[in-house]
Amino acid sequence: MIKDEKTIEIKKNDASREVFSKSVKAGKRTYFFDVKRNRKNDLYLTVTESKKRFIGEGTIVFEKHKIFLYEEDFDSFKDALLEVLDCVDDLIENESLCSFENAENRRKDHTQKDFL
Repeated sequence: MIKDEKTIEIKKNDASREVFSKSVKAGKRTYFFDVKRNRKNDLYLTVTESKKRFIGEGTIVFEKHKIFLYEEDFDSFKDALLEVLDCVDDLIENESLCSFENAENRRKDHTQKDFL
């Protein structure tokens, strides 16, 4: 099979745009967190959920769902995620409803190193 130089160059450029990648296996699902740069060199994040499905006789397919998050939204997304995770922690620990006031106070206690 002959590959043309243009195809090889496109694949090389796509690979060089990936800045960081992390995967998390969770049962039948795998989550991929990929930080990339677009053509304008702006950062963006993709979060992909991949689920293994069996269809027919021994055929395996992967069902994927993807979210794109752009650099200008990173801070508000992180703040909302922290608030939701604090609420979940509160529910698990205290079996009580989340208080937005309590979640906001706990969120302020977190440092950036918690998420690196």
